Amino acid sequence: MSYISRLVSRDTLFVAFLSVLCTVLFYLPTGFENRLPQNALQARGLVLTVDNSTVQQFGIVKAGDQGLTVRILDGRFKGKEVTADNQLIGKMELDKMFKVGDIALLSINHDGDKIVWANASNHYRNRIELALLLLFGFLLVMFAGWTGVKALISFLFTALMIWKVMIPSLLRDYDPILLSLVVVGVLTAAIIFLVAGLTTKGVVAFLGASLGLLLTCILAQIFCPEFRLHGAVRPFSETLLYSGFPHLNLTRIFLAGIFTAASGAVMDLAMDISASMNEVVQKRPDISFREAVGSGFAVGRAVIGTMTTTLLLAYSGGYITMLMVFMAQGVPLINIFNINYVAAEILHTLVGSFGLITVAPFTAVVGAFLYVKGERVIGWKTITHTMCEYWKLMHPNALFKLAISWFLRQ
Repeated sequence: MSYISRLVSRDTLFVAFLSVLCTVLFYLPTGFENRLPQNALQARGLVLTVDNSTVQQFGIVKAGDQGLTVRILDGRFKGKEVTADNQLIGKMELDKMFKVGDIALLSINHDGDKIVWANASNHYRNRIELALLLLFGFLLVMFAGWTGVKALISFLFTALMIWKVMIPSLLRDYDPILLSLVVVGVLTAAIIFLVAGLTTKGVVAFLGASLGLLLTCILAQIFCPEFRLHGAVRPFSETLLYSGFPHLNLTRIFLAGIFTAASGAVMDLAMDISASMNEVVQKRPDISFREAVGSGFAVGRAVIGTMTTTLLLAYSGGYITMLMVFMAQGVPLINIFNINYVAAEILHTLVGSFGLITVAPFTAVVGAFLYVKGERVIGWKTITHTMCEYWKLMHPNALFKLAISWFLRQ
């Protein structure tokens, strides 16, 4: 059997293995499924009539109860018409208003075959969400073919690992940082080897990404105490404590979230550098170790600028309205930068960006070791020279470049 055939076989087996693993994870219980009362169930309901007579308007928000008559569309009470409440608490991000013809998600409390009460907890969105997911998968496969199939499997595997493994384990009070490192490590391996196959290119990308994420984790733990931040700065963190989990260490969960959020961009950059170096070495098998590292650095320099900006946009995008409030109220910048929420995003963005910056040299050096044939024994002087060359080209400060140039001439 040729090398290509063996490679295809290994790739197919790995895809099949992850597909089976996704199926197992899908049916794996989290242990938190049966926390609702035994006499409670969920069902879809078609809104037949609405009664807004007790709804009160206070400025731009509403409060009170919206009365609904709904026909249950599924479950043990399918076909029955019941009266349901829609409680409004005066918070626009949580409240919802129904109209005739809407499909509501009902929370039903029953006593045997008798419905005690029903509450319209939200609009039913599962069908449109599923339709979007199927459209996404269809377009991905149509555009990218077999690679799209592997990308879709990695997408599903990531979602299942987070929901079925990471979240339940955090609730069981496993150490958030160690747990997140393990989960992110598994996801990094699965995603990279699905894309690159079980090849040297995949190994280089995996090792480079892992080193970058490990450094991000270390930096997060070093700088977080200096920021004087508590994990409760994240939405719903305090609610989690009041929900029967007061023992959880929210700060370590917050720290774990920093390098978990940066892992996708780190993997992307590591794969870009690894694939580029692989292409260069294939075209020039006689390339030297230093030349290979230089090629990796060249690719890293071209990508890092946009990647760090990507993190800034991703993290700050969810806080646009908060920043608008500060500007509208004339809050000085010095105050804004010291507000807990803003400081948390600054820490998130900068520490994640450190991982991006360092994953480039990590992947380049690892790639040079694994790609370049022949003599690979190098001394500390060569390593130091290589790293100084990288920082000389990366740092924007001309004085710093001058200092590095002086150091290299000594």
